[in-house]
Amino acid sequence: MKGKLIAIEGPDGSGKTTQIELLKEYFLKNNYEIICTREPGGTDISEKIRDIILDNNNSKMSSMCESLLYAASRAQLVNEVIKPAILEGKVVICDRFITSSIVYQGIARNLGIERIKGINECAVDGLKVDLTILISLDYEEGLKRKAKQKKLDRLESSGSEFHKKVFEGYMSAPMFCDDIKVIDGNRSISDIHNDILSEIKKILV
Repeated sequence: MKGKLIAIEGPDGSGKTTQIELLKEYFLKNNYEIICTREPGGTDISEKIRDIILDNNNSKMSSMCESLLYAASRAQLVNEVIKPAILEGKVVICDRFITSSIVYQGIARNLGIERIKGINECAVDGLKVDLTILISLDYEEGLKRKAKQKKLDRLESSGSEFHKKVFEGYMSAPMFCDDIKVIDGNRSISDIHNDILSEIKKILV
C-alpha cells in the first residue's frame, strides 16, 4: 500500500487525542505500519519550537512570529518523519497540520488565508495530505473541557473571542481546504470513532 498522511483537526477540547489513540489501536490490530505524531512537535527540534510557541511567558510573541515558528516546526517534521514514513508505505496520523495554521493564524490571528498557505507551501515542500478529519465541536464546549485541565498553554489562554474565531474558521475550512471531512464531535466517543474510520477506509487502497 502507498503511504498515507491523515490529519486530525478540531478546536481545542474537541477530543482529537482520544480519537487518535483509538485509530492507533485499530491500525495496529489490523497489521498496518503506523506513526502517530503531533504539531507543533514530533521531532527533537520541533518539540523545542513547540515549547517556545506554547510558553505562557511569551505573551509578546507577534502573530507573524507565531506563524513562522509553526511553519518551521512543520518543515522539520515533514522532512525528518512524515516524508520518510510515507515513502516506506506507512500510515501517518498527525494531530493537526496545515489547516490549523490557516485557521489559527490565517483567520483567528488575521494574517490572511493566502499568506499562511504560501508560508506553508514552503514548509511542506510539495507534500499533500490524503485526508483531513475535522472534529466539529462548539468552542464554548471545548473551553469547558479545557478548563478542567490544571494549566492552559499560551494558545489555550487566548480568550473566548479568539476561540470563537477559531471555531468559525474551522466551520468555514471546507471552503478553502481540500479533502476535509467534517465529523460531529457532540456525540459518543464510539460514534465519532466509527465515522472517522468510515472516511479513512475510503482512502486505504
